[in-house]
Amino acid sequence: MSFTRTICFSGLLLLFLALACEARVPRNNANLGFVIVKNAHFELNGSPFLFNGFNSYWLMHVAAEPNEKHKVTDVLKDASAAGLSVCRTWAFSDGGYGALQISPGVYDERVFQGLDFVISEAKKYGVRLILSFVNQWNDFGGKAQYVQWARNAGAYINGDDDFYTHPILKEYYKNHIKKIITRVNTISGVAYRDDPTIMAWELMNEPRDQVDYSGKTVNAWVQEMASFVKSLDNKHLLEVGMEGFYGDSIPERKQVNPGYQVGTDFISNHLINEIDFATIHAYTDQWISGQSDDAQLAWMERWITSHWQDARTILKKPLVLAEFGKSSRGQGSRDIFMSSVYRNVYNLAKEGGTMAGSLVWQLMAQGMENYDDGYCIVLGQNPSTTGIISGQSHAMTDLTNLVHSPLAH
Repeated sequence: MSFTRTICFSGLLLLFLALACEARVPRNNANLGFVIVKNAHFELNGSPFLFNGFNSYWLMHVAAEPNEKHKVTDVLKDASAAGLSVCRTWAFSDGGYGALQISPGVYDERVFQGLDFVISEAKKYGVRLILSFVNQWNDFGGKAQYVQWARNAGAYINGDDDFYTHPILKEYYKNHIKKIITRVNTISGVAYRDDPTIMAWELMNEPRDQVDYSGKTVNAWVQEMASFVKSLDNKHLLEVGMEGFYGDSIPERKQVNPGYQVGTDFISNHLINEIDFATIHAYTDQWISGQSDDAQLAWMERWITSHWQDARTILKKPLVLAEFGKSSRGQGSRDIFMSSVYRNVYNLAKEGGTMAGSLVWQLMAQGMENYDDGYCIVLGQNPSTTGIISGQSHAMTDLTNLVHSPLAH
């Protein structure tokens, strides 16, 4: 999701909140072993891996500030207490204030050590990370910053979507990937590519291409970059960062889109062998704004179910709802929306297909009001929302145990 848009059952789920409070002890042993994909499902140390998780894009940015880094600890500690076991965050900040990559190949060690801290704290609290390499949007640099760097170097660039095709831009991006993957954590002494705290790499946050709506240009880029990532690191999982929009490969599926395409193809982009699992995002209050709450919930269920069916029958890969949320400033109840989404995710996971988990957008720490434009959730600040999140965590854990039980086979 774009930073500018987001800086940030029921009775039963509230009960789980009390149960979750006992989980505040760091789970140091939880991160032994890499998450893998086997038979279209996630596995960890030979057991099924289903999860409830969250997004906190800001972790590295805040961790780089000595007086602010406690907020990273607070969020990871509270998330762990609520049973959240996967966090998606940025491993990029290109150009501008507080940049990780100041210019192509030039990095701020202070900010990099912020990312080191994030990984170290995530391990301490038993939270696995999905780290994204670059942004579609201009926030924290994104494609536009890469384009500006190339133009500054004298390259002729038509527009931001040349990011997918221009050799200089692709080289800049590959250099960044290599820098991240081969980084040795200054706190743990472990190279990122050897650290099982990292669950997966993500090629780009919400790739889009306004020049080629078929998805073929992005497809070629994904193939090239996925192969490059795997040449450097074959231990970690890899995903694209897709929102889930359908393209030209199965024309009839385009009717599931919210009325438009964005230059990606959920099917063909995820069929690439080096891509280990599929992702979708969903923001009904933005994508189909103006429709009633009931209509938005119905569309959301169709969106999730359609992709689950395709992940199971065509892709044969795990599926993660990697971003979803509802602004607290809009119409309708966020708690009702979240409960409905969680119920849908749980039911599909229980079906025995490929649905593996979801990542709500997004968690913040107390004292970060200046980041909040409606999607921010501070665990503990709103008991009902916290209870719903914690309840889903327990439900997915119970489901994992059920799937792993000998009686389930």
